[in-house]
Amino acid sequence: MTPKEYWLPQSLAEALSLLAEHGPSLLVMAGGTLAMPLINKGISIPEKVLGLRRAGLNYIHQADGSLRIGATATLSQMLQQKSIPVLQQAAHNVGSWAVRNMGTVGGNLFAPPPAGDFTVALLALDARVKLASRREQRIVPLAEFYRGFMGTVLEPNELVVEFEVPRPKGMTTVVKHGRVHANTPAIVGVAVRVVKENGRVRDARIALNGVGPHPQRARNAEAAVMGSALDAAAIAAAGDVAAQECEPFTDPIASEWYRRKMTGVFVRRALTQVAQ
Repeated sequence: MTPKEYWLPQSLAEALSLLAEHGPSLLVMAGGTLAMPLINKGISIPEKVLGLRRAGLNYIHQADGSLRIGATATLSQMLQQKSIPVLQQAAHNVGSWAVRNMGTVGGNLFAPPPAGDFTVALLALDARVKLASRREQRIVPLAEFYRGFMGTVLEPNELVVEFEVPRPKGMTTVVKHGRVHANTPAIVGVAVRVVKENGRVRDARIALNGVGPHPQRARNAEAAVMGSALDAAAIAAAGDVAAQECEPFTDPIASEWYRRKMTGVFVRRALTQVAQ
C-alpha cells in the first residue's frame, strides 16, 4: 500500500492548516531519511503525508546574538555555516553525504537511538525549540523537549519550526565513537561546553547521545566539574559519574556494558580537549 494523499505546502501557514485539519493521521516529513526506509520496507504505511520541503523553513541566519535554524535546514547546510564551529563538527558526524544532503536539523530530533548525532551538540549549546500550531507558538528548551523513549512535548497539532542557538561562550567540542571511522551509528556521542572564570569552571554542559532513550544532559557529570580547574582529577571524576548516570542499552552495534564503559572514556576525552 502507498500513501493515498500527499501535500507539499508552500508556506508554514498552509502546513499548519493542513495539520490542524488532518491531525494525527498525517505523517510529517521533510528529508525522509527516517521515514522512507520504514515505508519502503512496509513497516510504516501512512495514508496521508505532509512534506515540509517547500514550507520556507530551510533557513540559517544570525539575529540578536543567536543562530536561528529553520527546522528543514539540511545537515549539509550546517556544514557551510561557520559562526558556531561545533555545529559543523556535529553535522559531519551524521551519516554519509547522501544522508546529510537530505536529512534535516528538525528531523534529527526524532531519530531513534542511537542516532541524534546533531541534536547532542544543540543540547550542549542550550538550544531552544520553537513549536507552532495554527493558534499559537511556544518556545521550549531542548533539554525539556524529550519525554522518555520516542516521546516528546510536541502536541498533535504542532510542528517543530525553528531552533534558537545562543552564540556559545567558552570552549566547545563534540566527539563520537562508532565501530568504523565514518557513516556509522554512535556507540556514544559527547558534546561539551565549558566556561572558565579565574581558572575555574563557571558553567558546564555535557550532553550524551547513544547511551539512553534520547540525547540527554549528563547533569551529575556537569556538577562534578563545576568550580574545578578542570584538571585530570576533575575530568576523571566527571567521566566516572557520566558512565554511572547514562542509560545504555544493548543492540547489534554494542552491548550495554560497552556503551557505559565508552561513555566514561569519551567524556574524559571531550573534557580534555576543552581543557587544553
